[in-house]
Amino acid sequence: MTSVLYDAPGPNAKRRNVFFSVVFFVLLALLLWWVWQTLDDKGQLEWSLWKPFTTSEAWTTYLLPGLADTLKAAALSMIIALPLGAVLGIARMSDHRWVRIPAGAVVEFFRAIPVLLLMLFANEFYVRSTGIPSDERPLYAVVTGLVLYNASVLAEIVRAGILSLPKGQSEAAMAIGLRKSQTMSSILLPQAVTAMLPAIVSQLVVIVKDTALGGVMLGFTELLNTRSTLAANYANVIPSFIVVAVIFIILNFILTSFASWLERRLRRSKRSTGAVLGADKVDDVNAAEVGGTYGTGAGGTI
Repeated sequence: MTSVLYDAPGPNAKRRNVFFSVVFFVLLALLLWWVWQTLDDKGQLEWSLWKPFTTSEAWTTYLLPGLADTLKAAALSMIIALPLGAVLGIARMSDHRWVRIPAGAVVEFFRAIPVLLLMLFANEFYVRSTGIPSDERPLYAVVTGLVLYNASVLAEIVRAGILSLPKGQSEAAMAIGLRKSQTMSSILLPQAVTAMLPAIVSQLVVIVKDTALGGVMLGFTELLNTRSTLAANYANVIPSFIVVAVIFIILNFILTSFASWLERRLRRSKRSTGAVLGADKVDDVNAAEVGGTYGTGAGGTI
């Protein structure tokens, strides 16, 4: 049995695949066992190190406030970066050079700078040029850096998603007299959203993780920053890292699961019935459309 993309594996290939799978899982089990033994030998699995996470103090004092700040910075960055990236991506495709060239320069400039440097520059700008309180300044700097960098990346995702559509879509829109703005908003963007969604979600996951950079360099009280305070109080560095890593995994899993559900819903809403009409049915449909468009009134006149 074959498919369009590859030949179905034969008996030897199936046995070889099973062998490699078994070897992989055995090696994975050995690796996990080695990690477990190493942690146990170093005393990192003692109940006294994990007990703080069973009490409300560790969560309400350290982890939950840090998680709230992480979600706050990530949400603000997403809300600002998504529309800004869409505008920059569409602007890069403009027919007007005075729009296309500045948009391209902005995207290439901010995409080339590491997001941590953007946060540091933003923090210095807010220190020297604004009156933002010192306790709120790290949040502003983190959000600014994340927005500038991720909006530039999202702009390229939007542009690539639109360009991936068949050229006939634009040509058909032009044939029926639609302007370019109408073609973009009514035809190209709705179709490109489904194709762009996986890449957009990947970038949103990056935003959630990059909030930790602000905690390391700017003292922003996000989840990883509050973890260090918790570890200093309870002397459980490795367990606190593991707990925070699990929290990040759960957050990103929820985000990607929601995106997968949304993508499936969008695809179902755009899926046609696939029915093929015969010649007699086509004539009936045409007659109905003609009757609906040019139907006679009560007096029988058109």
